[in-house]
Amino acid sequence: MGVSAPVRDLPTLLPGSGPRAHRGHEAGLTLVELIVTAFILSILATAAVPIARFQVQREKERELRRDLWMMRDAIDKYKDAADKGAFQIKVDSQGYPPDLEELVKGVDVQGKKVRFLRKIPIDPITGKAEWGKRSMADDPNSDSFGGQSVFDVYSKATGTALDGTKYSEW
Repeated sequence: MGVSAPVRDLPTLLPGSGPRAHRGHEAGLTLVELIVTAFILSILATAAVPIARFQVQREKERELRRDLWMMRDAIDKYKDAADKGAFQIKVDSQGYPPDLEELVKGVDVQGKKVRFLRKIPIDPITGKAEWGKRSMADDPNSDSFGGQSVFDVYSKATGTALDGTKYSEW
């Protein structure tokens, strides 16, 4: 006799037979389940868009505050050095830089070039390296520059921040 399986094992060797053959349900997702899943995902994605938009806006505002602080700090350091007589200044400048470029170019202090800014930052709200400037003679809320030395800087953005304040008032 040849090699053959015992008779009791025959039903498990035949296709479509055995313990798995009598499951009444195929594994997988139905069309209804797929539609419900897609609907739930679309609701979650719709809710995430405004949150992401606010996060981007919040980051731009954080960067604007940091840039304004950095430029104002550079103006203050320039003024402090000028008040200490570290370099020559114009008589009518009151020790403030004539423009923002002066902070980047730097001044000669005892034979060394001292720079107060690496570069003029780009306003994250407007996307331009243009900033509003005020001199000592200008009104604190003025949006026109008198052309004298730079006492303060502000954003030229016309919008309103998430906290309800205008960017130009920062």
